[in-house]
Amino acid sequence: MNVTHTEAPITEIEVDAVVVGLPADGRLSPSAAAVDEATGGIITRLFERKEITGKAGEVTPLLAVGGVRAAQVVVVGLGKAEQFDNGAAFRAAATAARRLAAKERRQVAFYLDDDWTTPQSESGVCGAMAGCVGQDLYRAEKNRHPIGEILWAGGDEATTSSGRIIGESINLTRRLINEPPEEMYPESFAERAAELAGTCQFEEFVVWDEKRLKEERCGALLAVGRGSPRPPRLVMLRHMGGAKDGPLLALVGKGVTFDSGGLSLKPSDSMKTMKLDMSGAATVLGAMQAISQLNLPVNVIGLMGLVENLVSGDAYKLGDVLTARNGKTIEVLNTDAEGRLVLADVLCVAVDQGADKIIDLATLTGACVVALGEDVAGLMSNDQAWCDVVSKAAADCGERAWQLPMFAEYSQQIKSPVADIKNIGEGRWGGAITAAKFLEEFVDGKPWTHVDIAGPAFSEKDKPHCDGGGTGAFVRTLVEVARGWGG
Repeated sequence: MNVTHTEAPITEIEVDAVVVGLPADGRLSPSAAAVDEATGGIITRLFERKEITGKAGEVTPLLAVGGVRAAQVVVVGLGKAEQFDNGAAFRAAATAARRLAAKERRQVAFYLDDDWTTPQSESGVCGAMAGCVGQDLYRAEKNRHPIGEILWAGGDEATTSSGRIIGESINLTRRLINEPPEEMYPESFAERAAELAGTCQFEEFVVWDEKRLKEERCGALLAVGRGSPRPPRLVMLRHMGGAKDGPLLALVGKGVTFDSGGLSLKPSDSMKTMKLDMSGAATVLGAMQAISQLNLPVNVIGLMGLVENLVSGDAYKLGDVLTARNGKTIEVLNTDAEGRLVLADVLCVAVDQGADKIIDLATLTGACVVALGEDVAGLMSNDQAWCDVVSKAAADCGERAWQLPMFAEYSQQIKSPVADIKNIGEGRWGGAITAAKFLEEFVDGKPWTHVDIAGPAFSEKDKPHCDGGGTGAFVRTLVEVARGWGG
């Protein structure tokens, strides 16, 4: 998908469609005003008659409009001005692009950002790229047709370029999540990462196979993968854009490419979408692509632990005691609480690789979705200042996150009488937090923030700005953290 900056007047550009934004107060941007004047006040009249309201998510196509060379004008609602942020810019552009992508379009020009800030314009480019790509990977008759060329007016070429890079990374993450588990498993994910490493300037690309994982004492991760004929992998990418001895940021992703629950078998309905359980790893890979292609002057390592959690005669069992990389023993009381076992070893690797601060992302608990809903990620941390950095980055991107407490009392729930810790808490209550307290045992006191993306990583139904399936949530947040990374 090509993305090009344009400064052509909106009424003169010959494309399949031009897109203008309209806020809920009806104020016309210069581009919208130019269309309005050229068409004898069509936007103003429709707004006065309440045929167009400017409500967020509203899309109104105007066909064969005289005075404009484009085949159609699309008016997309921007919502209330006081609520407009980078996330709203992303969703507005994505909503318009998604509507237009119902048919094949050679060129579409977006004139949304006459008064937008640079971050809003960059977010809009990302949204336009994401909105026109669906989850219909294997449909003969596609639901979405990626726009051949997106022309972006306003901002500058650098903003358009960075928006394109991040947009491509969001779509990479979505593609990985949307692939069926028969196609996306530990080895094939590692192969996709290798392809990416061939196009990006990473300082290091390493894959640990089963033999290396055993040598590296990753006993918790290996146990989860034991029930599958497809062996686990650990993928490591290192971007060294900063000083050689500069601080290192670690991004860690859970990559359970399919989760049956193991011997604690999930019901069929709960298993239908479990290809999404590698969303944390997919998010880290997408962010690493963007960080490399943006050539950010920072040092970042991306670590992805990849397993299938299946049932077989060799599957790990309830009552097993596992030894993690850092030597801690873990009593297994639920094989469906497997993501934290995978992350335990990968977090230890991040520490051993010299990470100064860590962010992990995982579709870790249904409890987090119960607490915060499907659109909000849970943040849990051992360091308030570091959590504040991650929270601010998410807010700046318009991605929703909310911090949950990490009181010491929660740690008591994961104490085991037969091992150092157990892999579940006591009963249903506080499950997202007890899972985070488990992870805290493996970061060796390093500043660390856990992001539970079980809700926002995957949408089971279409939204105005996004087809159902993988959303690419929190790729932008990770890039934003990396942009401000200073140790």
